[in-house]
Amino acid sequence: MAQSKGLLLSAVLVAGCLSGMAAAAEHDQVTVTPLGGQDGEFCSRDRALVFEDPNGTRILYDAGRTVAGPEDPRLGDIDVVLVSHVHGDHIGDRHIPAANAGSCATADTSVNALPNSNSVNIAVSKGAKIVTGSDMPSFFATKLKAAGGDPANSVLVRFGAMQTVGGVGITTVPAVHSNGVAPGMIEGPLSELLAQSGLSASVGPPTGYVLTFSNGLVVYLSGDTGITAEQKLVVNDYYDTGLAVMNIGDTYTTGPREAAYVVNDLVQPNAVIASHANEVATKDGKVIPDTRTDVFIKASQVPVHVPLSGITMSFDRDGRCTKGC
Repeated sequence: MAQSKGLLLSAVLVAGCLSGMAAAAEHDQVTVTPLGGQDGEFCSRDRALVFEDPNGTRILYDAGRTVAGPEDPRLGDIDVVLVSHVHGDHIGDRHIPAANAGSCATADTSVNALPNSNSVNIAVSKGAKIVTGSDMPSFFATKLKAAGGDPANSVLVRFGAMQTVGGVGITTVPAVHSNGVAPGMIEGPLSELLAQSGLSASVGPPTGYVLTFSNGLVVYLSGDTGITAEQKLVVNDYYDTGLAVMNIGDTYTTGPREAAYVVNDLVQPNAVIASHANEVATKDGKVIPDTRTDVFIKASQVPVHVPLSGITMSFDRDGRCTKGC
């Protein structure tokens, strides 16, 4: 009888220990929440992702046009805003008035965010830092000041360096794309001259990012890019990335097959989130056959997670999805 009670007590203790370990493991996750145009879908203009560190630090990546401004209830607190480059679909030259406005193919981006941009307006409202590389920090400092924010919240991190904000390490890596400021984002005579000439103003090269979270997870954010040598030499060999967010939109960026090559042969993460597909990729939350997203999934040798708007995914330190995928 005493032996039975002892065995029962041991079983209870083991079960309690395992339960505690499981709860601790679940708490020690990085969450990723897509903020797209239509709930539960991956749509043509979807770019925005919110990363939350286990310590509570929240990072908004490329707010674009599908975050409904600073008052979007899906945002919550934001500590850091990342902008890969200043094209309107990433910085947010305009945006939806609310989630589910318009359709998956054509979002209702009727709210004009110029000359500040959606990203700047969100940063000012949330008191967040905008962390960028290249020559973008001085541009954003001016924008923050003009919008009533603190220009010191524009933080520089160039390739080869790292900033730590809220316990998350942030560095920039090269992206091969363009990075022109549209005339509408500039006020005064220069705006008119640029518009008349069909030109944009340069704020230096665009960037990608590598984030190192407090649980050890390393995430590569490709931004808009083609294939680069740094994806192997830096993102993989040096940072040992566990999770990648990879643009697959073709024409303007890597196409789905090129993106699969980057994932399979260069970055070699344990998982990847598809991004910037420039298409209606899903219907009722399921990937549509023969879309770019479908081609990318089939060509990738690692698990591909589709960023369905509003559905939070959780990742462990190795980049493996534990919930919501």
